[in-house]
This record gives sequence, structure tokens and C-alpha cells, in this order.
Amino acid sequence: MEKNSYVKFTTYSDIEDIKRLDFIVKSIAGLNNKEAKVLDIGCGNGNISLALGSLGYHVTGVDIDQKSIDTASSRNTFSNVKFEVLDANSFAMNDAFDAVVCSEVLEHLTKPYELTESIYRILRPGGVFVATVPNGYGPRELLITRPMQYLQKNGLDKPIVSFKRMLGYNAKTLQSSNEDLTHVQFFSVGAFNRLLTGAGFKQLDYQNADFLERIFPFSLLTRRIKLLQRIDCAIVDYLPRHLTCGFYTSWTKIGK
Repeated sequence: MEKNSYVKFTTYSDIEDIKRLDFIVKSIAGLNNKEAKVLDIGCGNGNISLALGSLGYHVTGVDIDQKSIDTASSRNTFSNVKFEVLDANSFAMNDAFDAVVCSEVLEHLTKPYELTESIYRILRPGGVFVATVPNGYGPRELLITRPMQYLQKNGLDKPIVSFKRMLGYNAKTLQSSNEDLTHVQFFSVGAFNRLLTGAGFKQLDYQNADFLERIFPFSLLTRRIKLLQRIDCAIVDYLPRHLTCGFYTSWTKIGK
């Protein structure tokens, strides 16, 4: 299979989405197990699960949102991929998966430590846990997410939403069909690392996400010019962690 051919099984076109997917694929490839069992928690519309399934991995995608699972299932053509409406905290098994992916999920949870502890139990020793989250103190969360959630909470967001729709923004995400994607956690680098190390994980790898390409009004240009997205995603790799809009991380389970 040619490099990055797994992208065609997703609805991704933005460079940051593809960069995040590449990080996830690379992290799981490091297991050197072509038949690895992978759990994709908060799989949403199934983009990551289907990309991994195209590489031969045995993937279970779970989400608590029925609409998202219906969307993912309707797109699934792989016998080695399945989707279920399920809360990952409800899994009774231990050491069941070679890899666990939790991409853009933990920021939506009031008690993220409960899920990281469940993932530690579910993951096999030596397995890989890939976790990606927004930088709670990065440009996008400070300039876009937090202000918009404040306005929405106070019923003041409608004029801005209408204005952005006039410019072609539809306020939807490719990740999920869930209508409630409110961020309740705003992780700093330190807080996120403490969450994972506190659950017993050891960090393997880290990468910055993007810089300004998804921040209005810069996004007016970057959403139309892919080269600017590529430049943005390349530049951010050389910037301090606190300037990135998101963290890509991989971890391993230590001990039995």
C-alpha cells in the first residue's frame, strides 16, 4: 500500500487532520504487529478506525453517540473493523488490546482520569496508547474555543455563527456527529502529562499539532490554500509546546 493511502478511507482533507492521523499510524506501526488489536475510543464518524482497518489491524471503534456510530458503520467496508455504541469505562476485560487510540476525546470529559485508568487496565503491557488533545492554553482554545463557548453559554453566539456561515463555515467537525462537543478540560502540557503518568503510563513520543491555520481570520486563507496549511503545520514543530494548538502523544504501559 502506497504511503498515506489510508487517508482515502477518511473524510480528511485538512493537513492538520492528516498530520494527526499520520502520527497515530506511525505510533501503532512501532508495535511491529500487523494483526494488532486496536481500540479506538470516541471513534466518532470512524475516520481513524477505517484508516487503521485499511492497514490490516483489527479495530474496534466505540463511542457513546449513536448518530456517530451509525455514520461510521455506514462507511465501513472492512471485516476487520467493527463499531459499537459503548462507554469504554464499561469494558470488563484486562490486557485486551495491543493499542488504544483516544483522539480529541479527553477534553470533553469531566473526569478524564477515569478513562485513562480504564485504558491502562484494557491495554496490554508493552502496548501503545495514543492520546491527542487540544492545548488548553494554545492559540485556538484561547482565541476561538473559550470565547465561543462563553458566548454560547450566555446566548450571545448567534450573530457570530450567522456571520461565519456567510463566509462558508458550517460549525461542524469531521470527527463526530455528536451535537454536544463542548470542551470542559483545558490541558496545559504539565497537566496533561500528569494525567497520563498518574495513570501509570510512560511517554514514548510527542508532536505539536498546528499553529494559526484554524484561527479566524487566518483560516479564511488557509482553508482555501493547502500550501499555507502545510507551512503552518511544519513551522509549529519548531515552536515551543505552549504555542501549538494541540498535543499528539504516545505512551506505553509499564508493569503488569
